Amino acid sequence: MARPVRIANFSGAMGDRFSAFEEAVQGDPDVVIGDSMAEITMSMVVAGFHRNREARRGFFSEYFLRQLRPQLSAIAGKRIKVVTNAGIYHPAGLAEAIRTEVAAQGLDLKVAYVTGDDLTDTAKDLIADGQLNHLETGAPLEIDDLLAVNAYLGGWGIKTALDAGADIVITGRVADASLVTGPAAWWHGWDRGDLDRIAGATAAAHIIECGPQATGGNFAGFTGLADNTLPGFPIAEVAEDGSFVITKRPEDGGAVTVDTVTAQLMYEIQGPRYLNPDVTWHTDSITLAQEGPDRVRVTGARGSAAPETTKAGVNFQRGYRGATWLFPTGLDVDAKIDVLKAQAERARQDHPVEELHFFVCGQPVPDPRDQWQATVAVQVAVAAPDASTVSGFLNQFCSYGLGSIPGFYIDMTQMYSMAGQPRIDYWPGLVRQADLRHRAHLPDGRVADIAPPPDTAPFTGQPETASSTTDPASFGPTVTVPFGQTVYARAGDKGANANLGVWARDAAAWPWLATYLTADRLRELLGCPDAVAIERYEQPNLHGISFVLRGYFPPSGSANLALDQIGKSLGEFLRARHVDVPTALLP
Repeated sequence: MARPVRIANFSGAMGDRFSAFEEAVQGDPDVVIGDSMAEITMSMVVAGFHRNREARRGFFSEYFLRQLRPQLSAIAGKRIKVVTNAGIYHPAGLAEAIRTEVAAQGLDLKVAYVTGDDLTDTAKDLIADGQLNHLETGAPLEIDDLLAVNAYLGGWGIKTALDAGADIVITGRVADASLVTGPAAWWHGWDRGDLDRIAGATAAAHIIECGPQATGGNFAGFTGLADNTLPGFPIAEVAEDGSFVITKRPEDGGAVTVDTVTAQLMYEIQGPRYLNPDVTWHTDSITLAQEGPDRVRVTGARGSAAPETTKAGVNFQRGYRGATWLFPTGLDVDAKIDVLKAQAERARQDHPVEELHFFVCGQPVPDPRDQWQATVAVQVAVAAPDASTVSGFLNQFCSYGLGSIPGFYIDMTQMYSMAGQPRIDYWPGLVRQADLRHRAHLPDGRVADIAPPPDTAPFTGQPETASSTTDPASFGPTVTVPFGQTVYARAGDKGANANLGVWARDAAAWPWLATYLTADRLRELLGCPDAVAIERYEQPNLHGISFVLRGYFPPSGSANLALDQIGKSLGEFLRARHVDVPTALLP
């Protein structure tokens, strides 16, 4: 039996900490992996890709190339494999750029790349064939002017490239988990029927794919970490049976605990069945245990057949957007905001924006010690079909400044940038895996066609969680305290949906949490509109509940005008709400 493969993450999103790549290499892993293609990131860069595409030029992550260049010698010397989706929209171009660097340094490193995700040129044919329908509603895609369409590929193209001797594998859009499942399958020689093992690697990938979020970053319990300034990047040691240990380099900050790992497992999941191009991972099957300092062992992952379809991210432009910040200060803040709202509506008469939102952040402190304690931040955000309407509104609204509230001022960094910006929307579609041209371009020039999974199964929906019949009052006397005294939470987005994971800080509180935090109570605590459907899935092994708030970010995570555009702080808002907690469960 081969020893576990040591897979180190160096990036959770494009622009993640630059030094992380060098740190990962110094940790002597077998494989380093990095993710550059978060959905919100793709929406941010797709306009640049579209311009490059029209000019017949490629588009890939120059940032990763700068990270890689000075480490090539160490990678060659240590025989470390590198796998990343930093190829973005042009993996062949990045692969060629790396080959040029390798040759210039006289190194023996073989480079491969994976294609088949880019469906932009064939999207209209797929739509005509009834594909790219919305993965949740089934609605057909009826937009003609698409900027980019990219399928989420499985990990077998990566495995095939590594099998062929590649040292560096560049991909475009693959499923987040593929960056781990491909290397793990290569290392251990798994075949496509090893579904439990692949599910284990998928779980490992879900934990480490967002970099330091597994070691204390974005963690509700950060005040309990001895070193929370700069958490290190995680490492997954994946065993032949699919079990694994999450750890980090000893010299790095942060910590790896059951809770930091649980935070990532509760993050951006669909429910008890996690759909992946290679497997359906049963998220409720795993068990966590603290094996030692900064070592959490995860066992028991189960998998079943992958779905026939895979997700395809469709980006298109939905008009233009713009925003400005204002800062009412001192007394009569509510009245000042009323004046600003009235002036915004007056500007809207001349420049009829489709959407207008006011976000008022906080309240001034009584008897403030400095000006900033007396200040409230207000964002005014608008959207319209054309850029001139957006810029016209913002300029007219700000032109009222000398006749507006006392103390009127705006964010001066925006003073000369009032132009409307493209508003990029995201459509999660479905495409049949059998219709993809998934290919591995091998180091020797050969091209290997990657077949879809041999066995697939239709997805019939998430298993329902039975409602508890226990009366919350049965847990004894209560006291009103912030919810966060007894729970942790982690939140994010998927398309137009918010994902919120909540779990008990102590296992003893789990039976109460399962009874207390119903979908209706969550709606009340969040002030969630009735139009948002809330799905609730219990994760008993993690002492937590995963909520999917469908339609929370209309029309999508990238195109909505909310201040917290992808809901990163939704969990912290929930934890700040005061609720009645049994006194016996408080720390």
